[in-house]
Amino acid sequence: MKKEEPEPWGQLTAIDLHHCDKELLLNENKLSKFSLALCKKIGMKPHGKPIVDRFGKDNLYGYSMMQFIETSTITVHLDDNGNRAFIDVFSCKKFDEKIAIDFAKEFFKANKAKHQTLYRGC
Repeated sequence: MKKEEPEPWGQLTAIDLHHCDKELLLNENKLSKFSLALCKKIGMKPHGKPIVDRFGKDNLYGYSMMQFIETSTITVHLDDNGNRAFIDVFSCKKFDEKIAIDFAKEFFKANKAKHQTLYRGC
């Protein structure tokens, strides 16, 4: 008798954006708006306000953001030197990865997007 596979406990979609609009990568207010708009787009409920900070050293200096959602987190790391954005959406509630990817690409005006989706806890 074949053992049934357990349902995934969580979904992680990692989105890498390239050739983004540099001004967006340097705008703390826009980054906060991104996280709240993404929550709305993929049907997630924010838990509190986004945490945004600019820190690091040399070419690793840039903005990062974390938004708690009721089912986990959204994190963003921006590389304004390389005009790139790295976005991770993790939730134990399933979401439409295509909507998240398309919205992120459009928001940051990226020319290229790569992504990977993993299902956790299987």
